[in-house]
Amino acid sequence: MTGKNARHNAFLRLVSGNAAAFGSESRYALHASKEMVIGRDPSCQVVLDAMMYRMVSRRHAAVRPLSSSPDNKFTWVICDLNSANGTYLNGKRFYGCQELQSGDRIALGSDGPQFIFEYDLIPQSTMMTKQNASLPSAANYQNHTQIKQPDSVSFTQLFPIISTGKDLTRKAYLVPGILTVVFVVLMFATVGRPQANQVIVAAYIAFVVYYFVYQLCGKQKPWWVLVGTALTTALILLSPILELFIFVFRGILPGNLPSPQDSTTFTELLVRMFFGAGLMEELLKALPVLGAFVVGKQLPSPWRERIGIWEPLDGILLGTASALGFTLLETLGQYVPDITQNVSQQVGIGAAGQLAGLQLLIPRVLGSVAGHMAYSGYLGYCIGLAVLKPTKSWQILSIGYLSASALHALWNATGSINALLLVIVGIFCYAILMAAILKARALSPTRSQNFATRFLDPK
Repeated sequence: MTGKNARHNAFLRLVSGNAAAFGSESRYALHASKEMVIGRDPSCQVVLDAMMYRMVSRRHAAVRPLSSSPDNKFTWVICDLNSANGTYLNGKRFYGCQELQSGDRIALGSDGPQFIFEYDLIPQSTMMTKQNASLPSAANYQNHTQIKQPDSVSFTQLFPIISTGKDLTRKAYLVPGILTVVFVVLMFATVGRPQANQVIVAAYIAFVVYYFVYQLCGKQKPWWVLVGTALTTALILLSPILELFIFVFRGILPGNLPSPQDSTTFTELLVRMFFGAGLMEELLKALPVLGAFVVGKQLPSPWRERIGIWEPLDGILLGTASALGFTLLETLGQYVPDITQNVSQQVGIGAAGQLAGLQLLIPRVLGSVAGHMAYSGYLGYCIGLAVLKPTKSWQILSIGYLSASALHALWNATGSINALLLVIVGIFCYAILMAAILKARALSPTRSQNFATRFLDPK
């Protein structure tokens, strides 16, 4: 229906994003007399959840009406409000304003929520002159845009920290930044005290490596549970339990590790490493993870889920935390002191030994993501998978334990033969851990709450 008694009734329909993915499609009617602002700010006409749509700016875009054209066709335009991630019309980013046609797809950010602009014709007996007078014509829209977007600077634009609020902790990696500043100050404070400085450097590198894995996993786990897991593993290494493990795996079983002077074939070395390093150390690192599962079963909800092991992501997070505790104690308590003492005795200069210790410390802790964290993270994945699949639990645990031990043995054995082979094995171990994380995210019962995937996964 066209002519003087017709006008367009327009609306936006949310077709992608979390709300649309779960079947709760939203439709927003457009007003013929005022603009509709879309963003995360509560003052917007279309308010998007800040946690669900982190790529959307506070005031991201606006849909504005234009006065009727000579053929009585009512039109709307979409304007980007200087958003951080941009506004896209039919897959192409634009700046300023663009006229909308029925069926146009509007996206807030390249991977953000999407709206379809639609309208239909409805009869209208009267058209208020006052509405037309308040709206700009299509011919004069450029001037209207300049009036609507003055070149002014607000107080919060000059001092952004006043208005960002909770976004600082959620988006700006504030906590890692604070810890970095603290570690830098501590490193300055420990200059001249090499042992304390080594502990600070090792702790910071361990934090960076684990934070990387934590962000990839995307599941929130209390920090004190993760730190407690690492400390429990370190305490086990300092307890008589370690002596019992050494007696069983290296005394009774063929896991006695050769000395540097011994001449052994690669096959014999691999077998010894499998029993004396793989089976022994992977079981030792798995004890805190299994303990968390047992403790969690005894607790009421929600503590049961927060502390225990209920899915593969839980197992990966606790398994890698346990591995990090193992790496730090082994590196700072054994390897670094040994090489520091040996180099100091050979050269006769204490500073040379301290430098050698620092040179060993950095790759050992940083490389744990392709070493101890990779094996234990995969075993933790299998522990969590066994919880999800209880009828196949023993089969899953056996495969996970033997596989993690084999990777551990392969890393140790190739490390004493060829550096190039060690690189290949390290890349393979890292790929195993990353694949486990990706599969764990797909299997997670709380996938919709995962902060690493909820903006990317379609379900």
